[in-house]
Amino acid sequence: MHLLPLIAATYFMVSGGPYGIEDILGGAGFGWAILILLVLPLIWSLPTALMIGELAAAIPAEGGFYVWVRRALGPFWGYQEGWLSLSASVFDMALYPSLFALYLGKFSPALTEGSRAYAWKLAIVVLCCAWNLLGAPRIGHDSVWMSALLLAPFAIFAIIGLSSGIIFHPAAALHNLTIGPASSAGFSTALLVAMWNYMGWDNASTVARDVENPQHNYPRAMIASVLVVASTYVLPLAAMALAGLSPASFSTGDWTTSARTIGGPLLALAVAAGGCITGIGMFNALTMSYARLPIAIAAEGMLPAALLRRNSRGVPWVSLVLCGLTWAMALNLPFERLISIDLVLYGASLTLEFVALIVLRLREPNLPRPFRVGNLATACLLAVCPVALIGYALYASRDEKVLGGISALVFAAAVAFLGLPLYGLTVAIRKRMPAEIIPVTD
Repeated sequence: MHLLPLIAATYFMVSGGPYGIEDILGGAGFGWAILILLVLPLIWSLPTALMIGELAAAIPAEGGFYVWVRRALGPFWGYQEGWLSLSASVFDMALYPSLFALYLGKFSPALTEGSRAYAWKLAIVVLCCAWNLLGAPRIGHDSVWMSALLLAPFAIFAIIGLSSGIIFHPAAALHNLTIGPASSAGFSTALLVAMWNYMGWDNASTVARDVENPQHNYPRAMIASVLVVASTYVLPLAAMALAGLSPASFSTGDWTTSARTIGGPLLALAVAAGGCITGIGMFNALTMSYARLPIAIAAEGMLPAALLRRNSRGVPWVSLVLCGLTWAMALNLPFERLISIDLVLYGASLTLEFVALIVLRLREPNLPRPFRVGNLATACLLAVCPVALIGYALYASRDEKVLGGISALVFAAAVAFLGLPLYGLTVAIRKRMPAEIIPVTD
């Protein structure tokens, strides 16, 4: 992958367009929503992107963040990093086929009635797994044109909304953009949803084997992606605010309603089509990323050697199929409401990555770093805001109830701590296996 396909793939791994930010407006309103979406890139996304840029440039290994944490902290913590990321993927990957089905239903509700919705979701899993067999460079290049297709309607949306608001609705625009009081619950929900929409930067690191000149392209791709993601979130909301639209009852799937109000039925259909593209594009890019994590763990002898099998294009097809089967079994579970669990598990793995950045600075000061984020003190300060936000996510999830009325925090902690006995079991099994594992290419 060259630089532009890497940026496009990273964009889909993190964002995939404004779809998913709708619930930020519910409790916060336009003013707070736009402010949150402008500030979070500076204190959440940019520090993470800079950390990943340095580590990916210094250690451009397939498996990315798993390799960094293992090298810095040892096999135990490397295994926990892999477990946290793979378990989070189960909750995360169920969302994108659901997003596709949601926007497909905007064309005709009959398309997704009853069991048809599950059939469409399953079709997305099969399609993307088959697509990934063509190789990471193909996924990167295809992400470029999919990004253009899904963003084109929002470019029109933003132009019409911003211009009409300035000309025809200046009073309503001023009122909408005013930052008024927000309930603590509404603000908390808005912040957590925004954090979820700004996470996933490290997923691009697992495909380093397929990136051209990763030492230079990763830092550039991370910083460029932050700018693109922030812009595609803020501009459509600003267009809605300036056009005088109400944020009341604006929730997931309502972009089509706003597009119809601003630009008519054709624009609404284009936005709905963009939502379908987003569901496919995000699932496709994340499949490319997650499928390469098990093979990095297997290369260390911590998972079966069969996962190392690749096809002629270098795609780990066994790992790909197993991941696809796992996600397919999770499609009918109500994971759309489990953003907090996903955020807690991701936050734990991200914290380990910041720790790895600092530990590698101490243990390997002479490691070549084509991209370096300041001195050791700067590297430590880089982690402060993201870790503080993760702490807030932990605190906020304590009262949120998920499956069976269990606290989201308790449920996420139980999933995370399951990695400890699994590591012990894996080590015990490994002692009975041959010491050397030879990668297999089919």
